[in-house]
Amino acid sequence: MLACLLGAFPYYFSGCIPRFTDAVFESVSGFTTTGLTVLRDIESAPLPLLFWRALTQWLGGMGVLLFIATARSRRFILPVYAGLTAAETLLLRCFGMNWFNAVTHAFSTMATGGFSSHNNGVAFYHSPAIEWVVTAFMFLAGFNYVLIWQMLRGKFRDIIRNSEAKVYTAIVVLTGIVIAVVILSVGYSPKEGLRNAFFNTVSILSTTGFSAADTGAWPPLAQGLLFFLMFIGGCSVSAAGGIKIVRYIILAKQAGSEMKKIVHPRGVFNIRLDGRSGKKNMVYGVAGFMFLYFLLVFLCALLLSSAGEDIFPSLNTALVCLGNIGFINPLPHFPAYVKWGLALTMIIGRLELWAVLVFFTRDFWKL
Repeated sequence: MLACLLGAFPYYFSGCIPRFTDAVFESVSGFTTTGLTVLRDIESAPLPLLFWRALTQWLGGMGVLLFIATARSRRFILPVYAGLTAAETLLLRCFGMNWFNAVTHAFSTMATGGFSSHNNGVAFYHSPAIEWVVTAFMFLAGFNYVLIWQMLRGKFRDIIRNSEAKVYTAIVVLTGIVIAVVILSVGYSPKEGLRNAFFNTVSILSTTGFSAADTGAWPPLAQGLLFFLMFIGGCSVSAAGGIKIVRYIILAKQAGSEMKKIVHPRGVFNIRLDGRSGKKNMVYGVAGFMFLYFLLVFLCALLLSSAGEDIFPSLNTALVCLGNIGFINPLPHFPAYVKWGLALTMIIGRLELWAVLVFFTRDFWKL
């Protein structure tokens, strides 16, 4: 929170964002890697400020990895994070971006942030090669960094056995193909359809929030699939936000176990995750997380509704903030109290709920 407050001063003192509330909101959006912005004309902002925006996201993504990683995995996760950033920078430079834009877009991509130095984002370049590069690195940014390290060491068996990695990949492939087929009806060629479908699918699932097409003009089925991706999120031990796929896997296995108990009341059934037996405490923790997550979504939606926002856009914005997706830009005009509430929501979502909500419990202050 202190970093978010200090990070607001460059926006405020530069005069680019004259209201302190908006400056704090922009800073929070950066450090939480959400990607929402209050700027109406990004391209008119000074280049040092645009670099600062991208850097806050890159530092925020690194901070999240340090927050969720074990002491043992930190040794290789951060070099992988930096190495992938450098690799994407070089590829974007090779395919037409200048060094400044290549660096800032790589920062935003690997942090799953979504800040761009252009009003139209990645679509500004009209480059299929750039969009495919960004798609690939958004996919990696939402992937499990431990598994990426194992892959770099040639241990592909760990990826094949990992259920979360398989589900993550399956969601991307199946959703991308379905959306590509659906949007053919609105004039896309097969190549354009595949590129735009996979770009936006990976962008939302990894919670990056880049946009390269007007998805509002897509058929309802395509829009619906993208909307439901907001409820999922990326893999554990990644820079992605959202609920995370592993939690859905655990709840799905527990649901299967409960159905078996109905058929065999005296049976004893334990859920297993990647060959290891899961404990009940793990299921209880996931259930509690899910309850709090959706409760916060509804509370945030009510906050937005109090400012006159319709219920569906309110739910959409609440999901974007709590899941750190940032797919709505620029942010519509809201009163100051709503922006402070959204800023807090972004912080709660980025720190996996518990780390912030525990401060509001009576037992914590009794310690």
